[in-house]
Amino acid sequence: MALLMDRREMISTLSAVGALTMRAGGKLFAAEASNAPVRVITRGPKHHWFGYYDKFQFDPTDRYVLGMEVDFEHRSPRADDEIRIGMVDLQDHDRWTDLGATTAWCWQQGCMLQWLPGSEHEVIWNDREDGQYVCRILDIKSGKKRTVGHPIYSVSADGRTAVAPDFRRINDVRPGYGYVGFADPVSDELAPEKSGIVRIDLETGKQKLIISLAQIAAMGTIPKLKPGIKHYFNHLLFSPDGSRFVFLHRWRYPEGNRLSRMITAKPDGSDIHILDDNGWTSHFTWTDNRHILAWSDQPSHGRSYYMFEAGTRNTRNIGKRAMPTDGHCNCLSGSDWIVNDTYPDADRLQEIYLYYPERDSRISLGKFLSPAPYTGEWRCDTHPRISRSGTKIAFDSPHGDEGRQLHLIDIGDIVS
Repeated sequence: MALLMDRREMISTLSAVGALTMRAGGKLFAAEASNAPVRVITRGPKHHWFGYYDKFQFDPTDRYVLGMEVDFEHRSPRADDEIRIGMVDLQDHDRWTDLGATTAWCWQQGCMLQWLPGSEHEVIWNDREDGQYVCRILDIKSGKKRTVGHPIYSVSADGRTAVAPDFRRINDVRPGYGYVGFADPVSDELAPEKSGIVRIDLETGKQKLIISLAQIAAMGTIPKLKPGIKHYFNHLLFSPDGSRFVFLHRWRYPEGNRLSRMITAKPDGSDIHILDDNGWTSHFTWTDNRHILAWSDQPSHGRSYYMFEAGTRNTRNIGKRAMPTDGHCNCLSGSDWIVNDTYPDADRLQEIYLYYPERDSRISLGKFLSPAPYTGEWRCDTHPRISRSGTKIAFDSPHGDEGRQLHLIDIGDIVS
């Protein structure tokens, strides 16, 4: 069914999931509460989660869902803290299959666990070996595993190329997003030449520093520039066709706060383009090969979501009324729907919802309690991840009584 429909069809469809009409900023938009089924797919006593929202958690058939397993919460990882890697079989009573282990992980982004793009049965994640971070690639059918001598962050659509920042430096400037155990060798440098983004050939293992911190720190205008700011990179993501990747150039001030610029480049590090230089870029996602949806602060609408066009200065506001707060945005494959979430509100509830830009309409998929201990570095953001078919969403949440676990929402009836 085409998702572009006239307003009467949209309101009729939304009414089936409890549509309400709400007014914000003097304009009407639809706000809804769905009856989409939600269920937990992992169980205690151990804790399970996946981490970030921009990777393939579902295999190409939507049968297997990747996850990580740990036996503690509410503290920083130590270098010797091992977590297990596994997958849930949605067609066999959510059976957990153990796939391996790692000691290179963090609470917010895990170990970059994901199904290898372009492959039907290979899984990739970061680990450590012989005094360095590496990545493992496992064929879940044959059991064959190989090691590439550099950790990864984002992988191109064909599964051949990865890019990664320096996880040692990230841990130094923002614990919870890097890995513990190895100190940043250039920690005393504010914008080092020998630290930055590395391109990794996943077939040959060859690696190359393609963009340095010194290079980007000297490029363009850095808002609110002052002495002592420390530069780092994070949040890398290839475009759907792999022709470019986007990343955040971040800097931390001596007092601890930080700002960001959003930048794109070709996979070899050339053709660098500063897409958003106002300092406030936060979560983002590619909506197609040229456009990026990102939370930002622009003169037209202030802090809100905007659609950026790669290679240009073109922007337009998205969802000012229906998506008024920053969240972990993602796009439903092959459709116009956006999946997003919120941080805990005054009642510690985190909401997951669908947003339809064409009609400025929002459907709530549920609000989930995040108990008070889940704050700071070891908070549990829901980070909603979409299945390959676009009919399911997996998310992390501690709203039950077994700590953080993986949960599943079936949105097939809403989007089909």
